[in-house]
Amino acid sequence: MKLRACGLATASSLALTGCLLTPGAFTSELHLMQDGAFSYSYDGEIQMLALSKLAEMADQPEEFEAECWDEEFETRECTPAEVKEQRAEWDAAASEREAEREKEAEQMRAVLGGIDPSDPEAAQELADKLERQRGWEMVTYKGDGLFDVDFRISGSLTHDFAFPTIEKMPMGSMFVTVMLRDENQVRIDAPGFAAQGGGNPMQGMMAGMAGLAQLAEDEDIGKIAVPEGTFTIVTDGRILANNTDEGPAAHSLGQTLVWEISPRTEQAPTALIAFD
Repeated sequence: MKLRACGLATASSLALTGCLLTPGAFTSELHLMQDGAFSYSYDGEIQMLALSKLAEMADQPEEFEAECWDEEFETRECTPAEVKEQRAEWDAAASEREAEREKEAEQMRAVLGGIDPSDPEAAQELADKLERQRGWEMVTYKGDGLFDVDFRISGSLTHDFAFPTIEKMPMGSMFVTVMLRDENQVRIDAPGFAAQGGGNPMQGMMAGMAGLAQLAEDEDIGKIAVPEGTFTIVTDGRILANNTDEGPAAHSLGQTLVWEISPRTEQAPTALIAFD
């Protein structure tokens, strides 16, 4: 019960700060060309914090359990008097706990753009919503908040780009960002494709998800996705900086940068490219 409550609190905290989405198994590719042509694809899994399981957990009634420790901070059996005292404190705080639960539920609905995660149809509603947006070619719900998606978009890079974005949802968990700079330079960052290290807020979220994945082994909160796949940049521009292990490689269209992503990836992919 204590572990379940801890997992729910962790996941709810992550969700309410906007860190809603995490990649699972995926293949992602970004093309940036001298003539301004741009394309991006993401084929694989995206998870929304196993919301169906969190909703089930949130709906379960809370249970009182007295806790007592000895002088060495080891747990011990509580005396009847201690149980009675703790029970009285628990009952006195019932209305406060209920108010907090209702507040978090309202915040969750706001973060999800009005979608109620406790609704059995919420996942399909989100899938339908995404497929109405440009680029989301296919969105299939697999259960436990996990979606299988095929996202593809192309055009001319005349403004910054970020993936994913979802209508009416505040996005604090970008997988990939493409930022235009002066002097015809482009900065690419993929904070969503790193699970640990670097001090990046998104990476901190991923560390929290990894903790939930460990918790899932003991508590039935569903499958927790972690990033695993490849991120590739193809360009005919000048690669000024990158943090791949192997550096640029020749490609029929110019050069390519490839990052192999796993739960052990410490640094988020990043590159700086200039165009003449």
